[in-house]
Amino acid sequence: MNKITPKKLLNSKWTAVSPINKDKHFMITDIEFDEEGHVIHCEIEALMSKRTQVIDWHQLKDQNSWLQGWK
Repeated sequence: MNKITPKKLLNSKWTAVSPINKDKHFMITDIEFDEEGHVIHCEIEALMSKRTQVIDWHQLKDQNSWLQGWK
């Protein structure tokens, strides 16, 4: 399980284990918190295609789908 600190998510780099729409390398480009500090919005952007999508940041903890950094 990847260890993730929500406050350090912005601009973090990720590699998809299985390419998503032919994209493999991603970066967290937008994150919003509520008043209690919980993540309410997380957006990830593919480096090559510049496509963005909203993602549940908890999915990044799954090492079968995501690796921290660019591999």
